[in-house]
Amino acid sequence: MDRSVMRPKGLARLPDFLHLMRLDRPIGTWLLMWPTLWALWIAAEELPGRDVLVIFVAGVYLMRAAGCVINDYADRDLDGQVTRTRNRPLATGRINEGEAQAIFLILVMAAFVLVWFTNLFTVMLSLVGVVLAFIYPFMKRYTHLPQAFLGAAFSWAIPMAFGAVLGQVPAEAWLLFLANVAWTVAYDTEYAMVDRDDDLKVGIKSTAVLFGRADRLMIGLLQGITLLLLAWVGIRLELGGFLWLGLAAMAATFIHQQVLIRERDRDRCFQAFLNNHWSGLVVFAGIALSLWPVVEG
Repeated sequence: MDRSVMRPKGLARLPDFLHLMRLDRPIGTWLLMWPTLWALWIAAEELPGRDVLVIFVAGVYLMRAAGCVINDYADRDLDGQVTRTRNRPLATGRINEGEAQAIFLILVMAAFVLVWFTNLFTVMLSLVGVVLAFIYPFMKRYTHLPQAFLGAAFSWAIPMAFGAVLGQVPAEAWLLFLANVAWTVAYDTEYAMVDRDDDLKVGIKSTAVLFGRADRLMIGLLQGITLLLLAWVGIRLELGGFLWLGLAAMAATFIHQQVLIRERDRDRCFQAFLNNHWSGLVVFAGIALSLWPVVEG
C-alpha cells in the first residue's frame, strides 16, 4: 500500500511536522536546556550576556528539534513495531524521508548561523555537536550504550557555552560535562525501560536492555555520580549554600524516581523520566542564586 495516501494536505500537515520535531513535547528541550543554562551562568559568574543567552536558548530549541528528526529518520522502519512510537509521522508515512532530511538540514543550518555570532572557537566546537547529534540515533543498532552517545550530544552545549563566554573550556566545564553525561544516561535508561519489552522483540539495544534486573542499581549509581561531580564543581568554584540546597533537592527527585521505577511499570518509569525536568531546574536555581549579583550601597 502506498503510504502517501495517508498524508493530510496543506495546513493539516502542521501537527505532523510539530510532532516530528517534538515541539508538542517540551520535556526533551528542557533536559537539554538546564545544563546549558548551568554552564552559561557558571561561565559568566552571574547573569550571562543577553546576546549569548538568546543564541544558546534558540540553539537548544533548534538542535533538540533536529535531533528528534534524525532520530525518527533512523528509526523509521522500527518505530512501527514499538507500542509507544508506532504512530510517529515517519513510521506511518504522513511525512516522507526526503521531507525529514530537508527539515533536519534546515534546523542544523539555522543553529549553525546562530553559532557564527559567537566566536571561531565555539564554531569549531559546534561541529562536534552536529556529529554527535547525527550519529546518536544509529548507535542503538551497534551498541547497548546509545544513551552514552545521547549524553555526550546533550552535554556538548556545556563546553560550547564556556567557549562562547570565556573563549576556552576550563576543567570545571569538563566536570560539568561528565556530570551531565551521567545524569543523561540515568534518565534515558528510565525512558528506555518504557520500551524494553518491545526493544527486545525488535532487537534494539539500550542500557535498559544491558542492565536488565540491575537497572535500578545502575540508575542509582549514575545519579550518585551526577551529584558527586556537581558537588566537585561547587567546591572548586566556591558556589556556596544555594548550590548545596539545589543538589539536595536534586537528590530528593532522584529518590522519588527510584520509588517510581521500583516495580518497573511502563507508566511509572515514564513519570520518573519526566521528573528529571525538576532535577535540572533545582540545580539551575541553586547555581543562579549562588551567583546572584551583590549590589553594594
